[in-house]
Amino acid sequence: MVDRGSTLEGQRPLSRRRFLRSAIVLTGGAALLAACAPAAPAAKPTEKPATAPAAAATTAPKPAEKAAAPAAATSGDAIKVGVLHSLSGTMAISETSVRDATLLAIEEVNAAGGVMGKKLEPIVEDGASDWPTFAEKSKKLISSDKVAVVFGCWTSASRKAVLPVFEQLKGLLFYPVQYEGLEMSPNIFYTGATTNQQIVPAVDYLLQQNMKKMYLLGSDYVFPRTANDIIKAQLAAKSGNLAGEEYTPLGHTDYSTVIAKIKAADPQVVFNTLNGDSNVAFFKQLKDAGIGLDKMQTLSVSVAEEEVRGIGADNMLGHLTAWNYFQTTDTPANKKFVDAYRAKFGQNRVTDDPIEAGYFGVYLWSQAATKAGSVEVDKVREAAKNLEFSAPGGPVKVDETNQHVWKTVRIGKVRADGQFDEVWNSGGPVKPDPYLDGYDWAKDLKKGR
Repeated sequence: MVDRGSTLEGQRPLSRRRFLRSAIVLTGGAALLAACAPAAPAAKPTEKPATAPAAAATTAPKPAEKAAAPAAATSGDAIKVGVLHSLSGTMAISETSVRDATLLAIEEVNAAGGVMGKKLEPIVEDGASDWPTFAEKSKKLISSDKVAVVFGCWTSASRKAVLPVFEQLKGLLFYPVQYEGLEMSPNIFYTGATTNQQIVPAVDYLLQQNMKKMYLLGSDYVFPRTANDIIKAQLAAKSGNLAGEEYTPLGHTDYSTVIAKIKAADPQVVFNTLNGDSNVAFFKQLKDAGIGLDKMQTLSVSVAEEEVRGIGADNMLGHLTAWNYFQTTDTPANKKFVDAYRAKFGQNRVTDDPIEAGYFGVYLWSQAATKAGSVEVDKVREAAKNLEFSAPGGPVKVDETNQHVWKTVRIGKVRADGQFDEVWNSGGPVKPDPYLDGYDWAKDLKKGR
């Protein structure tokens, strides 16, 4: 159950030994990933299942090492910053808009005077929905372009691919998407939700609604497989019922066989961790198969307003999603954000959770660098501890122990206009618990990680 008492004060920090143990470095990974990256973006994604980069041995930079920003990052009157998202391939449906929000925040920071009197100069790269390409582009941004920070990645496979590059080259990544947890790196700030801020409370909500028989459907890579391992442990501990489990490659579009399996299993709810444009195919084909809400509910954790636009609201009407932000979230900061985003990119555009996290991540880094008086990574990390910001979705804070962000948890129901009616929230920001230390049923999940 979500700890509703987890406010922004009074939490026990993790030890430094635990932080260092948890930081993920794939030995020799940067060179390997750069070597296997294609010369040009691949036409199809090559995301790997969770078995590849997810569970590798880990180390961390020695405490005495200085993570200084590349010398050219602050040359002249500008500070170079990287923006790395999939602008082509199966993940472009989700990531292109995060790129847009990131650029909007950079523009706003520059209009307010920049950072230390210098303008931010964005250098945009396309990860092409291909994890070796993400590694190649991150190496370019840090080593050749000498950016002070990179804002980017979506899938956990892309994050796992770039992680050793950032640690070995002493770069800094702001990662804006919910993920499966069980990770901490001194070179990554996680502005999306970790598991106890999305997956765990979503399962609890379904169980409380007496939807105990669940079918798990996901894309075949790190996040869905690890998330579903967590869900299965949670269901076993709380008398839930696993009706079935199925994975399809990123970009998969024929769900007739999968839907037949789901129909035969007769679950009360499908917990959906599909990513990218596979969701378009799945929900359209689910409706065509005549499986409505009277027969089965779905709850998605990678379908937000932007994806609903592509799927069609009529194909998702009444279905559930779990996030930390909706465009309909009622705060003064959100009204200002939505107005600015639509004024910049078009009145038909929508905001969503990763878009918001990509947006406020720029502000968190900018405030930390300003506070530090430097863009050096070690100084920015220190300045960011407990840093708070009034984000569009509500107050957020950088946790000093794990570089994740305190966030409010929300569950919404799709309505006819493609927006969400919020049906539940956590009542305030929830402390990030990436290793699920606060859950007895999760203790075996951490073994070997």
